[in-house]
Amino acid sequence: MTGNYCNHQQVLTSTEKRELVLLLQERSRRVSRNALAGYRPYQKQVLFHSMGKVHGERLFMAGNQLGKTVAGGYEVAIHLTGRYPDWWQGAVFPKPPKFWVSGVTSESTRDNPQRILVGPPQIKSAWGTGSIPGDCIIDSTPARGVPDALDSLVIRWGGGGDVRSGDSIVLFKSYEKGRDKWQGDTIDGLWCDEEPPMDIYSEGRTRSNKGQLSTFVIITFTPLLGMSEVVRLFLTDDQIKAMQ
Repeated sequence: MTGNYCNHQQVLTSTEKRELVLLLQERSRRVSRNALAGYRPYQKQVLFHSMGKVHGERLFMAGNQLGKTVAGGYEVAIHLTGRYPDWWQGAVFPKPPKFWVSGVTSESTRDNPQRILVGPPQIKSAWGTGSIPGDCIIDSTPARGVPDALDSLVIRWGGGGDVRSGDSIVLFKSYEKGRDKWQGDTIDGLWCDEEPPMDIYSEGRTRSNKGQLSTFVIITFTPLLGMSEVVRLFLTDDQIKAMQ
């Protein structure tokens, strides 16, 4: 059997090509500014999130580049926005929460948890490409004395798009400021990225209150300090013996 084959291809005009490019750019922009919608945790991250339903204090301790800070950042973003995904089995805040997010220094807080939550610190046009969707960032306050660092954020809470049931607050802190800077406030949750000193951790967890749980604290770090007091809080006697 023989015959002629014609390959009919649609030829776009220059105007149509420009319109297509603009549409693709807008699609890419919207996807980049709603990274939370695409968060798909792996098994250990799912377990970490789900344990929040019954444990007021959690530790994600792992090696470098294994997703511990990412897990912390996306969980905090979920609570701050109230956008709980269908697969979520962890803790749920029934109202807009107030969170502290902290690191060792102001610079490391900026370069790690702030970056995960908001986007590249030095590129303000990219703020909103982190775990907190761009349309949820209502306001921001810069930190003093540290370039591109934030002191606080106000986040739209509840639903998506134009739905706004209230505002969440996140304040950025550091361990280097000392325990005195961690006193006085009452918060709903605390995220420590990197291991805090015991006095800082004790003060931080007394500040947090989540419903029937006395605390709501998550810690994400690589264990560089060995069998510290903070690490011991999360291990059984058998686990401690096995690590010694």
